[in-house]
Parts: sequence; structure tokens; C-alpha cells
Amino acid sequence: MNMNMVEIIDKKRMGKELTNDEILYFVENYTAGEIPDYQAAALLMAICINGMTEEEIFSLTMAMAGSGEKLDLRDIADNVVDKHSTGGVGDKVTLIISPILASLGVPIAKMSGRGLGITGGTVDKLQAIPAYRTDISVEEFKKNVKEIGISLISQTMDLAPADKKIYALRDSIAAVQSIPLIASSIMSKKIAGGSNCLVMDVTYGSGAFMKNKFQAKRLADTMKKIWRGENRKITCVISKMEQPLGYSVGNTLEVIEAVQALHGQMAEDLQEVVLTMCVQMLKLAGRTQTENELKNQIWGAIHSGRAFEKFAELARRQGADASYLYDLNKFEKAPMIVPLISEKNGYVQELNAEKVGKISIDLGAGRKKKEDEIDRRVGIILCKKIGDKVEEGETLGFIHANSSDKIEEHIEELKLAYKIVANPVQKESVVDEIL
Repeated sequence: MNMNMVEIIDKKRMGKELTNDEILYFVENYTAGEIPDYQAAALLMAICINGMTEEEIFSLTMAMAGSGEKLDLRDIADNVVDKHSTGGVGDKVTLIISPILASLGVPIAKMSGRGLGITGGTVDKLQAIPAYRTDISVEEFKKNVKEIGISLISQTMDLAPADKKIYALRDSIAAVQSIPLIASSIMSKKIAGGSNCLVMDVTYGSGAFMKNKFQAKRLADTMKKIWRGENRKITCVISKMEQPLGYSVGNTLEVIEAVQALHGQMAEDLQEVVLTMCVQMLKLAGRTQTENELKNQIWGAIHSGRAFEKFAELARRQGADASYLYDLNKFEKAPMIVPLISEKNGYVQELNAEKVGKISIDLGAGRKKKEDEIDRRVGIILCKKIGDKVEEGETLGFIHANSSDKIEEHIEELKLAYKIVANPVQKESVVDEIL
């Protein structure tokens, strides 16, 4: 194609609509290394600022999905189900629901990403399990789904490689909160991944990319149009992310919480999201029982130990030392674990997820630049959440840090994330709507 990247950048900077050929030119040449990061960053920022039409979003999605191999999983089952969250602080849902569903006979083929902005990444969490391989081949990925009913991997260079490059770049240039870029990123991976059923957890609030319900529903609508355009089944769950999900934020800490959840120990908000997502995925997979019957099946998989054993089987299959899952004390701990003590009596009215997410990144649990190394030991454990009663001298949470640098500052920041009031606070449902 006889095109000029500078002209494409300038066109989008002026708020004009790019053609399918222009978008394809950018995706193909950036993936091939012919377009440098600084030009790609300029275009992404112009998209972030000026947005895209539905036609542009569809073109970008299909160009990224077509930048590598596309899987066909129809030989595994009529319905292979996938799930995705648009991101949140403390969101370890994939680690919990995937083995539950696989233990119930629903094949799970999931390709995940690493942390983006203040939101954690499933790949980073999986890699906190010693020797777990997220970068297995496409052939091994399909073999695992076929033989044990589950595989959780990172994006391979064979599947949507354009998105893998763009995804990392977005994180480093503050271009994450963009409906066109979020929708095309998620859907390109999912289309390339080969599943025909998808349940989306579209989050909104202080700890999410979408800050309000209106934005979340717009994003859900955009993704549904793309997915249904491919003649596939989709359900979107709209959920709040005003406080971190569950009790832990940080990679190893979230793996530990996920294992505890698979043994039936779940925070109320995490349990609500897990059950909702599992039920919707079972429905898309063709299960026709009532919602209560499906929930009984889910609890049966947990209480029987089948869900946990499926997680351990997955870990072993992908090279991990599964003994860590059986003995959580084996996980390496952060050198410093410092408590935050409540200075008054009352009830938790607010626990700002965005502030908690930023603290966790500053501790080293996330990336400030795309090449940053993560410290998987560090993070935050929350002992009190919205609606909980607090007494003076009680522990609100713990900071897990790798050094004493700025620890007092982090404690003060975590204190500011909490708002404690005198009167009782009603706990609200996390799941807002199912579309």
C-alpha cells in the first residue's frame, strides 16, 4: 500500500475517519516492525483523544485479529466458552471460575494479558506460580483444552500479535481509557482465540477504566456488536469497581486468595461476581437448568474439591510446581509486612480502588513502563471493606513491601483510601446489570 504514516497520524489528529486500508496499513507495518513506537504512540493518542467510528473500530479489531493465526476450536466442543474482564483492582476471577467450569465439563480456552494501568493482569498472576508457562504453543494450548478441558495462556506471537504490541505500548503512554482501543484489543484476542461463547465482565468505578455506568454500557454495546458480527454468542455483566475485588491486591497475594476461594473461602463481593459469571457461562455453554440449580453445581464443584484439583492439574500441565497450591506457605513473602491501624471507631463508607491500585503499582506489583519487572511478592491485603464495622486499634489492612523506602508514605496513602463514618453503611451489590 502506498501510504504515509505521518499523514495517517495527522488525519486522526484532525478527528477524521480512517479508511479500512489505512488501519490495515498501520496494523500490518507496526506488527512487522516497520513503524516505530513513537509513531504508533502518536496515532494511539490521537485515537484516545478523538475516538473512532463503529466502522473504524471493527476494521481495527479485524486487522489485529487477522495479524496472526486464528484458532478454530470447533473440533473440541460445540461450545467453547471464554470470559474477559475489562479490568479491575484485585480481580482474580479468571483463576477461580476457569477451573470451576472445566471441572463441570465446560471447555475453557483463555488467552489473557498482563497488567494494564492500575488493573492487574491474569498472566502476571499465573506467572507468580513457580515455573507456570503462559507462553506455550498454540498446539499445546489446544491439546490441553481437548485433554483436560482448560488452558490459560498469554498472547502468543501467533495469535493477534498486533494487539500484543499495541497493548504494551498503550500501558506506557496513558492511552488505556479509550473505548475503541479497549474494545478492539479485547475482541481481536477473543476472535483469534477461537471460542464461540464469551461472557464479558464490564467494570466501572474508581478502579476501572470506565468511570461510570454509561461508559461501561457503551463499551459493552460496542463489544457485543463486534462479537455478534462474527455470529458468536455473548453476554455482558456490568459490575461496580469502586473498591478492590476481594481482599488482596498483588500477584502472589491474589493467587493465594484464588486458591482459598476454590476451597470455598470467598469475600462477599468476589463470591457474587464469581457465581454470576459462572452461571452466565454455563448458560452460554448450553446448560438449561435454573439459576439456583446451576449455583448448586458450582458449589458442588468447589466443596467436592474438583475445582481446586482442576486448577492444580492445569498448573502441572503447564509446567508449574503445583505443590505451592497445596501449601500456600511455600510462596515467597515480601520482606516487609506493615499493618494499617484504624484510628477511630465506625463503619467503612469508602475504599477507593484507584488509590489502592496506584499504591500497589508504586510498591512494584504493576508496571509504570512496559519494560518494568514486576515484584510478584508485593501488594496489599485488605481486612476491612465497605460496610464493615471498625474499632479503634483494629487492623484495616497490610502493605507487603520489598523495602522500607516510602513505606510511611504508602501507609498514609492507604489510610486516605479509607473513609470511616459513625453511622452504619449498607453493603451494595457489585453486579449491576446483565446485558
